[in-house]
Amino acid sequence: MTAVSSGRLPIAEPADVRRAMLRLLRADARAFAAVLALNGMAAGAGLAGPWLVGRIIDEVRGGGGVGAVDRLALWILVCSLAQLLLARWARYVGHRFGERTLARVREEFVERALALPAGVLERAGTGDLTARGTADVALVGTTLRDVGPDLLVNSVQALFLLGAVFALNPLLGACGLVGLTGIWCALRWYLKRARDGYLAEGAATSDVAEILAATASGARTVEALRLQRRRVTASRDALETSRRTRLYTLFLRTVFFPAVEVSYLVPVAAVLLVGGVLLDHGTLSLGAVVSAALYLQRLNGPLDEILMRIEQLQSSGASFARVEGLARAPQTVPAGSPAPADDRIDVTGVRYAYDRGGEVLRGVDLTVRPGERLAVVGPSGAGKTTLSRLLAGVDAPGEGTVTVGGVPVVDLGPDQLRRQVVLVTQEHHVFLGTVRDNLLIAEPAATDEQLWAALTAVGAEDWIRELPDGLGTRLGEGGCPTDGSQAQQLALARVVLADPHTLILDEATALLDPATARHTERALAAVLQGRTVIAIAHRLHTAHDADRVAVMEGGRLTELGTHEELVAAGGAYAALWRTWHGDPA
Repeated sequence: MTAVSSGRLPIAEPADVRRAMLRLLRADARAFAAVLALNGMAAGAGLAGPWLVGRIIDEVRGGGGVGAVDRLALWILVCSLAQLLLARWARYVGHRFGERTLARVREEFVERALALPAGVLERAGTGDLTARGTADVALVGTTLRDVGPDLLVNSVQALFLLGAVFALNPLLGACGLVGLTGIWCALRWYLKRARDGYLAEGAATSDVAEILAATASGARTVEALRLQRRRVTASRDALETSRRTRLYTLFLRTVFFPAVEVSYLVPVAAVLLVGGVLLDHGTLSLGAVVSAALYLQRLNGPLDEILMRIEQLQSSGASFARVEGLARAPQTVPAGSPAPADDRIDVTGVRYAYDRGGEVLRGVDLTVRPGERLAVVGPSGAGKTTLSRLLAGVDAPGEGTVTVGGVPVVDLGPDQLRRQVVLVTQEHHVFLGTVRDNLLIAEPAATDEQLWAALTAVGAEDWIRELPDGLGTRLGEGGCPTDGSQAQQLALARVVLADPHTLILDEATALLDPATARHTERALAAVLQGRTVIAIAHRLHTAHDADRVAVMEGGRLTELGTHEELVAAGGAYAALWRTWHGDPA
């Protein structure tokens, strides 16, 4: 399932999950081998107890004295102590192995998440990625840290116990094995249904997270458009779907576990019945029958743990398939793509349509010269923002090409793309950390003098200096709060530090008051002198200051020229200017 076209991030196939698990095991093979060896020794020490009990019975029946019984009892104590120490050591090594492996899973997840193209992430929604990075990774971590070692310990013990019964008497071993058939049938029934059930449960959880995140982030829009009832209905529908999927997995467990509990009695009863017949015929000692029964009775504990852990493995396996599914998602272009010959941007015959809508761009042709300041204006829905996304390489055109220096923008690697084109929108983020941390994201080698210069360029120097520790002041939760305009200024300061040759501003100053916005845009133009600035202009003073103005209507580029030329032409731009400014000049 490679699903990004459906709007969901993909889910790894079972074969991919197995390969990923083998890769993780090979990455720490020595620790895994140590876990196996220690578990094997612990299980071997545990076999001595029932066999020694059988020996004690045979010694007593044969007239053995108290001394013989005491010696055997002492060996039981020694073996039990050895089993305890070896099992604890094995669990310790297993937990360390699990933590290291979990760290690798988390690091791979973060790397893959950061490599997702912005367009893919936007179509999939942040709720799905958030659910995978929190609930799913946490469940995988629990499996690696707790479930995995426990399953390994109990699996080795179960194999050793069955082997011990066969060693005592092959017929009794066969009886015990046949008696476990009921457990095998219940397990097959469960496993056949569990993976799909838990995958559906995980998908439903992601949908709930996505709806809650979208509603919370767009709360003001929901309130303004009176969409509360519709959002409540959507949330209830998602919760109902989640409830149904959880009830289905609960049904699977309520059928599986009672069937297993009943099946535990069958092998012990079979061994006692057959063992009694063999004892009556004199072909087997009473001690051997008791030892075999004790082995199978002790088998209940490991089997119970194994089946419990298998149930948890189905849930965590589905979570691991969702975590590993990021490897199947489209990734950003790797480094090493062709270098652009120059900074010229060419848009040729570009058409674009979103997955669930009509065509947004219809044959757009545009050339942006290096160092030019271009304003793109037009009514809402004209395709301005879509064009800016294509220019920045966020999305690929359905038809036509968008190139920089002769190289398609979508073919540029992440580092190359950031050096060439940066898109700044009104959606800004303040990272947890200091002001300095927030700025060094753009240029880790920048000095404090360069940071202050960038802040001065975007008009943020004054309020930063008023903070308790200046650049060292912690922002975000637990620190100093920032409003929308301050977050925008920090984002623009990062742009100054990143120093791209082309800057695309799409409502980048929308949260600033008009005077501050104009000052900031002019300051940025001064700082980025000689670089290309493309502004999606919602305030026409931006167009007035630009070298050229491009007018978009209905997904087409209808006018292109300087402010004065377009006003004189009396077309769509002139009408917009008169409406906005009230002055034809």
